[in-house]
Amino acid sequence: MSGHRPAGSGRQRVVYSRRGKRRLVKAYLLGLVTVLLPEALVAAVVFWPPTSAVAGHPQPVIVPPPSPVVAAPTQAPPETTTTTSPVPPVAPASTPESSAPETPAAVPVQAPGTVRLPSGSTAVLVRQEVVGGVLPVPQSLGQAAWWGADFDANRGASVLAGHVNWGGRIGPFAELWRARIAQEIHVVDPSGRTAVYRISQLITLHKDELPQRAAELFGQTGAHRLVLVTCGG
Repeated sequence: MSGHRPAGSGRQRVVYSRRGKRRLVKAYLLGLVTVLLPEALVAAVVFWPPTSAVAGHPQPVIVPPPSPVVAAPTQAPPETTTTTSPVPPVAPASTPESSAPETPAAVPVQAPGTVRLPSGSTAVLVRQEVVGGVLPVPQSLGQAAWWGADFDANRGASVLAGHVNWGGRIGPFAELWRARIAQEIHVVDPSGRTAVYRISQLITLHKDELPQRAAELFGQTGAHRLVLVTCGG
């Protein structure tokens, strides 16, 4: 995926999110492109479920069957009698005066100018501008194009676009195809400020459906949201 046209072509997935309390942002996952927006093959993730029908072909969610219930036995087992020899008393074990507290698990440190996806994959943010309606996507699998609003903005979309694969290798944004509602995405801007976004909706759109949703997903008006976009690979 050499570039992303917000209203353009290809099966893509988009994840969309909005910032809420404690900087938790609503997210939408679009088609086989992921956008943290209300909805968008492109795919999108949204914090709240949509209130209207959405174009596209959302992926089915498979719910595992409940665990089987084992019935309690209807009869008590037969009694058994066991002969044992008396056991001499055992002196109580000495209790250590103090025990060392458990060491909490280390929190992974995220570098400035990066995005961390739910499973821990990270990509470096590269500021890009849309030229001729096309958002250039870095050729490096470890980078994500960043266009639109800053992460601390009150309005407008912050759009991140990255590859699913490149040169036979799998990129971090391939993870968007396995994203689930309520998972978190962490962004640290170049100055070191952290914003946490929570996926609120998953949406999958075909490339031909993107033009109809471009303003909604990528526009710089309306409440702030984070939109992650990737292709179908």
